[in-house]
Amino acid sequence: MITKIDRKAERVRRHKRVRNKISGTTECPRLCVFRSNANLYVQVIDDENQVTLVSASTLDKEIKTKKANKEAAKELGTLIAKKATAKKIETVVFDRGGYVYHGVVKELAEAAREDGLKF
Repeated sequence: MITKIDRKAERVRRHKRVRNKISGTTECPRLCVFRSNANLYVQVIDDENQVTLVSASTLDKEIKTKKANKEAAKELGTLIAKKATAKKIETVVFDRGGYVYHGVVKELAEAAREDGLKF
C-alpha cells in the first residue's frame, strides 16, 4: 500500500534538526520564520531568556500585501529589519523553520539583509 507523506511532520522534523544546531543569544538572537498558506510570520527571539524581542507578520498594518507571496515577504523583511535596528539588534541567526531556502523564505531573508540585519 502506498502511504501519503505527512509534509507538516517532515517540516517539523527538519526544524528540530536545525534547532539542535542553532539558538539565539542576547547578543545574537534568532530570526525565526513561519509561513502558513495565508500569511507569513517572523520573530526575533532570545532563546537564553526565552523572550520574543521583535515580531512582525503580514497581518500588521504596515504591510500592504496581505498574502503569503514574494512581494509580502520583501515588505516583511524590510519591516522586521527596521523594527530590529530600532531595538539595537544588528546581528541575528537565521532560522528558516524547516522550510527550503527558496522562494518566499529567500526573499524575506534577502530583504532583511538589504535593510541592515547581518546573518
